[in-house]
Amino acid sequence: MTRIPHWLAQHLAALRVVLVLTLLTGLAYPLAMTAFAQVPGLEGRSEVTTADGRDAGSSLIGQSFTDAKGKPLKRYFQSRPSNAGTGYDATASGAGNQGPESVVDTADRPSLLTLVCGRSKAVGELEGVDGSRPFCTPDGVGAVLGVFRDGGTSGRVTRVVSLDQACPARPFLRSYEGVEVTCAESGADYSRAVTVPVRGDAPADPVVPADAVTASGSGLDPHISPAYAKLQAPRVARERGASVAGVRRLIATYTSGRTLGVLGEPGVDVLELNVALDRTYPQQGA
Repeated sequence: MTRIPHWLAQHLAALRVVLVLTLLTGLAYPLAMTAFAQVPGLEGRSEVTTADGRDAGSSLIGQSFTDAKGKPLKRYFQSRPSNAGTGYDATASGAGNQGPESVVDTADRPSLLTLVCGRSKAVGELEGVDGSRPFCTPDGVGAVLGVFRDGGTSGRVTRVVSLDQACPARPFLRSYEGVEVTCAESGADYSRAVTVPVRGDAPADPVVPADAVTASGSGLDPHISPAYAKLQAPRVARERGASVAGVRRLIATYTSGRTLGVLGEPGVDVLELNVALDRTYPQQGA
């Protein structure tokens, strides 16, 4: 009996796998999902309406709750930051495309570190809590030094610049290895300096949650973490003349769990929560 060559057997096995996966993922799965979507009651409507029937938006796309000047409306829960256009623009969905190496500001763009530091400081001031974070200066930019050495990357320190603190700002450190720290001069070239982030004495676990200072990958995420919602509860309750306990009960109502019980993290839909706030605790005098 003639045996099939080993190489041919491997190719036939690979072909069978391709055919099976093509049928499953290219035909069976799309047909099953299409059929599932036709079941009455599963259309997944996302429109959210106010108490008086006006359209408030979609529960699937986030939005900002700010005034005409971009300042947070204190009576509402605030969403996470967004890099989609000017914020939550579905036609410009996208991320900031900055990673953990983005710690030095440029002439036309702040670093990711500075964005995070500034947002954390602003949230801390809004909520009346400590907004400090590791590697951030007290004035809300990256605590990053540019260290010049006489041997290039080694040797005696000859000059030190606080790279994210533009002049005339006062550097967050007075000196580094015995050399005075200066502010960053506009247009100066610091490319030869060794970049040295300074952790500082901020707590390892900041009071302001990560989702309060970072944008989602799409820029359209309508959810915030329960931790961020709870951080905002005292302010919202105070603005609406409600009890913190009552506002926290609303947070719990609009908190969704992990998908299938294991995927992702719990989240709070900000739009649905704010609409519920208007219904349950109308602003005094509004």
